[in-house]
Amino acid sequence: MLTVKTLDDTLQIIRERFGMLRSGKETVPIREALGRFLAVSVTADEFVPDFNRSTVDGFAVRAVDVQGSSDSIPAILTCVGEVHMGQGSFFRVGDDQCASVPTGGEVPAGADSVVMMEFVEAIGGGQYAFYKPSPPGSNMIIRGEDGKPGDLLLWQGKRLNSADLGTLSALGSSEVSVSTRPKVGIISTGDELVNPGEPLGPGQIRDVNQVLMRSLVEENDGIAKFYGIVIDEVSALRTRVVQAVAECDLVLVSGGTSVGERDAMAKVLSQLGEIFVHGIAVKPGKPTLLGKIDDKPIFGLPGNPVACFFIFNALVKPLLLSLQGAEETRVSLPAKLTRAVSSNHGRAEFVLVELSGSQAAPIPSKSGLISTVSKANGYFVIQRDQEGLPAGADVEIYLF
Repeated sequence: MLTVKTLDDTLQIIRERFGMLRSGKETVPIREALGRFLAVSVTADEFVPDFNRSTVDGFAVRAVDVQGSSDSIPAILTCVGEVHMGQGSFFRVGDDQCASVPTGGEVPAGADSVVMMEFVEAIGGGQYAFYKPSPPGSNMIIRGEDGKPGDLLLWQGKRLNSADLGTLSALGSSEVSVSTRPKVGIISTGDELVNPGEPLGPGQIRDVNQVLMRSLVEENDGIAKFYGIVIDEVSALRTRVVQAVAECDLVLVSGGTSVGERDAMAKVLSQLGEIFVHGIAVKPGKPTLLGKIDDKPIFGLPGNPVACFFIFNALVKPLLLSLQGAEETRVSLPAKLTRAVSSNHGRAEFVLVELSGSQAAPIPSKSGLISTVSKANGYFVIQRDQEGLPAGADVEIYLF
């Protein structure tokens, strides 16, 4: 008999037991850091850019000198120099003066605005007519606008994207400190399982969860190591679990988590370590195990692929991110149900949907039908104290 806990209770146990575990950190070249989690916050130690920079081809001016200019009454300014790319401007723009400056060039001292060349006309004798006013700061980036010494630019735990790598490059960084990718051991159990690609015999099915779990681990920047399919026998499973615990930071065992005579995972976990949770009040995913061996987290995930998918996302993913110093950010959107959904199980229930605009169409599913997840782009949760929801009900859809 399973003694079930709520999903929130289980998450709290995970935080209390494993919330302080970290996978470590390492320094990698920024070209190899895409998708990694930042181990140390990054602050600027210089001005970026280190000079006032034009964002257009045009003329640097004092804004006050072109104030009120128009097609009928242009401002007439004298050009005192030309700025070249990659070189400093070693002159100053004074009263009623201007300077030619290219996109990305340094705005000379004294100038506080740049007028696009389309609104300027040469009239001879080094003079130019300006047909449009340009307020201070127009068409230029001010020194330090992208970062000043001491500014926090990237925070610890952030997953680095292409823009972040560009920011690091702008700071002059060629390397970055990232969290070490946790090693996750994956074991499948079941006398009926065969590997994908192998022919099926009578009563056999292909092992979906090994590929599913490996992909989910890698999506969250873990390193997945598969330890094979193990028969439903305590000593065989024990041997494989001991090996995985020795080599990994976290172990996931799929199947064998119920209370049947052939379900070995609870026996192995109680022999080698400690069980914290055996049974969660959710559907799908009730026969879920959580414990530790040698202070390492061990999950017994349901053998049914849909249940395995949901429990991984609900429980394993937050821990996998926490090991890397990150927190989960779930994206959700409000929507209305296109049809009624019943639920009277006394458990919180995950319901797959196909979200189109603001309409969420529930997808009929059973915990063994992984193709139903492929048809969905999100899900919502019916709370355990609700007996379903009517058509048109407002729901919060969590996107995959």
